[in-house]
Amino acid sequence: MFRSPRGTADILPADQPYWRYVESTAAELCERFGYGRIETPIFEDAKLFNRSVGEATDIVEKETYTFKDRGNDELTLRPEGTAATCRAYLEHGMHVLPQPVRLYSVNLPMFRYDRPQAGRYRQFHQVNLEAIGSPEAAVDGEVIEVAWRLFAKLGLKNLTVVMNSIGDASDRPAYIAALKKFYEPLQSQLCGDCKRRFETNPLRLLDCKKETCRPHTENAPHTLDFLSATSRAHWDELTSSLKALEIPFTSDHRLVRGLDYYTHTVFEVVPQEDGAQSTIGGGGRYDGLIEQLGGKATPAVGFATGMERIILNLKRQGVTVPGQRPIKAVVLHLGSGAKPHAVSLASSLRESGVTAVLAPGGKSLKAQMRYAESVGAAYALILGDDEVRQGVVAVKKMADGTQQQVAIGEAARALL
Repeated sequence: MFRSPRGTADILPADQPYWRYVESTAAELCERFGYGRIETPIFEDAKLFNRSVGEATDIVEKETYTFKDRGNDELTLRPEGTAATCRAYLEHGMHVLPQPVRLYSVNLPMFRYDRPQAGRYRQFHQVNLEAIGSPEAAVDGEVIEVAWRLFAKLGLKNLTVVMNSIGDASDRPAYIAALKKFYEPLQSQLCGDCKRRFETNPLRLLDCKKETCRPHTENAPHTLDFLSATSRAHWDELTSSLKALEIPFTSDHRLVRGLDYYTHTVFEVVPQEDGAQSTIGGGGRYDGLIEQLGGKATPAVGFATGMERIILNLKRQGVTVPGQRPIKAVVLHLGSGAKPHAVSLASSLRESGVTAVLAPGGKSLKAQMRYAESVGAAYALILGDDEVRQGVVAVKKMADGTQQQVAIGEAARALL
């Protein structure tokens, strides 16, 4: 018996209302803020992610699905959305458009070979938001506002924004030196991943969640203490903007996010209730990424949230979402000549906007009525040979059993 691969999940009809709710809400909100929808291929040149995400990150080292195709090209299933969107920005000459270019994607599948857990899968789906072409802290604030408004509009509560600034390339060397000096005498106490990160990607030391390493992160140097005047001004303007927008936030010096391309602002949106997945979404500024991919120096900022994680929190908080459209009518048929007319009637009902299905054939009227009850139909439309000869159909209201005859051509109107 075959099963879905580990770390993947079938999205069954019972869960589809959640997915439709999140997708439609995200799309409407992003477009209200002036963002245009973009969809990129499910796989890209592997070097795109090696260069953008960083070869020393956990994603590239341990989590990407990379393979060679029949042309011997090395390809990677998309592990995140920003690099691919930036590649599209460059490839299609979007730099000539009014800046910043505001782009969003929704329900795009991503792939990471990660340890499956609640809200985290090896194939997962994201809402992504990118504003490319502006260095202003106000645009950082705009992206954070979209994220905040999205979760609020979905009905999620008890959230807060956690933020930090990791400065820019000119701030980083002094901070990295101080961080390594702090961790140098602690190396024997670190987990295997952090021992490796000490040499390859020291900033990620702050991101470790393991019990052996987490206490050290609390006493590590703060990035905010190493910001230049320009970086500090960017941070101060952003925090002022969020206060004006009345978006609650806290700062955390341990927040660095997991990808190499981040600069200045990094943030996460975190639910506060016990037992919740620690992060529901996050993002930040990545001013060097476009240049790293071969374009001109172009500032940018973005955000991503996993749809599975949103839905997990919607269910945990008991948020009611619009349900799947119910079946309005089941067309029952009796007699050898009635079935073709029943097929035609069901089709005409659907064309008129009525959700309708055909009852299983070869069964008694009683069995077909039980079927109509089992699917929750509001009406049963009964066609027998006599009804066909008379050009009528019996319309039975399932809630109270009342029944009337109407002309077949008037059936849809009787139900609407």
